[in-house]
Amino acid sequence: MSDPGAAVPITHRRVLAIAIPIVVSNATVPLAGLVDTGVVGQLGAAAPIGAVGLGALVLTSIYWVFGFLRMGTTGLTSQAFGARDQAEVDRVLARALMIGFGGGLVVFALQVPLFWVVFWAAPASGEVEDLARTYMAIRVLSAPAAIAIYGITGWLIGQERTRAVLAIQVMTNGVNIGLSALFVLVFGWGIEGVAAATVIAEWMGVALALMMCRTALGRPATKDWSAVLNRPALWRMAAVNGDILLRTLLLQAIFLTFTAYGASLGDVELAANHVLLQFLMITAFALDGFAFAAEALVGAALGAKRRDALRRSAVLTVGWGAVIVTGLAAIFALFGGMLIDLLTTAEDVRAQARVYLPWVVAAPLIGCAAWMLDGIFIGATRTREMRNMMGVSLVIYGAAALILVPIFENHGLWAALMVSFVARAVTLGMLYPRLEAGAGQIP
Repeated sequence: MSDPGAAVPITHRRVLAIAIPIVVSNATVPLAGLVDTGVVGQLGAAAPIGAVGLGALVLTSIYWVFGFLRMGTTGLTSQAFGARDQAEVDRVLARALMIGFGGGLVVFALQVPLFWVVFWAAPASGEVEDLARTYMAIRVLSAPAAIAIYGITGWLIGQERTRAVLAIQVMTNGVNIGLSALFVLVFGWGIEGVAAATVIAEWMGVALALMMCRTALGRPATKDWSAVLNRPALWRMAAVNGDILLRTLLLQAIFLTFTAYGASLGDVELAANHVLLQFLMITAFALDGFAFAAEALVGAALGAKRRDALRRSAVLTVGWGAVIVTGLAAIFALFGGMLIDLLTTAEDVRAQARVYLPWVVAAPLIGCAAWMLDGIFIGATRTREMRNMMGVSLVIYGAAALILVPIFENHGLWAALMVSFVARAVTLGMLYPRLEAGAGQIP
């Protein structure tokens, strides 16, 4: 590899060059969902809106199980990139594509029992369920594309090719938006049209992504199956991805129990919490770019066995993360009430959300270190530590919630969530010196 990432000076410009396309890319994600909802809303009935929302949520949740593929592939790719091992970079892509397309085919093959379990666990009205099944039966045709794109995206980020990620996302969402409007508003295909538009868009997205990888796919390393299927390399990839999956499930347990606690406090508190959690989603989307930059730069530094580059990567990306969350906290403090009013028209929910608004003003500042350390540890593929420390953080969060919620109710619940952020940051921060000390040893 003639121009390895680790040999290029780590500057503010380089961090921004990686991060900004991801931030812009993330901004396009909600647009397709909004357009789908708006287009179906023109049908003049509630059931199609509910069916598309439910069906999209179910499939997104199933695909999300494979979200580990994006993170694990980024770490493995960036380390091979930093080590100037082009053959291994190419082989990581081949392995990621195997897992992605293979996982998608499994989802497609098991769609009947998967959908049955979902509707058994969360039943809907007969009309909504029938429409949702119709929508999902079409949407699942693109499961291999939807899951494979996780691996390709991770591979591109690992080489700091985030402009390519932006191009894929913009094209996919643009096609989805245009075809949804055409199929529903012009052709009158209803929810079938919305589903077909997404299927076409996702396959076109993965086709564009593969075209961007064509040079690597044409090199001998991706065709050398004995090396691609090398047992130690496959085992390492499986271990990394397995750890990330377990870590993500533990993180989801925190947010699921947060929702369950909120529901026990009453419908208004539950609704207010749901509105305020959208502020955390905005924060996550904004920080993703810099967390991804940390993954790419830290991985490259480890691959090149450069401790100085690792430290500078961590310092610069965390610094930019701090700038972003400070700005977000200020925006939430100044305009949070307006954002709440945009998200709900229910006066009681608006009033209650304003009561708890200070928590989401503080959340970006409190959670920044945890989010950024996640990126650093993913780039270093120190996924076992991430998994273990998330388990510790879940226990600490649970203890805080058991103590604080009975005393302070919903304020106590938000305080417990902040405690979980602090616990994640402290536990991973305690392990960071070990990560730096092992910069000359790829795990």
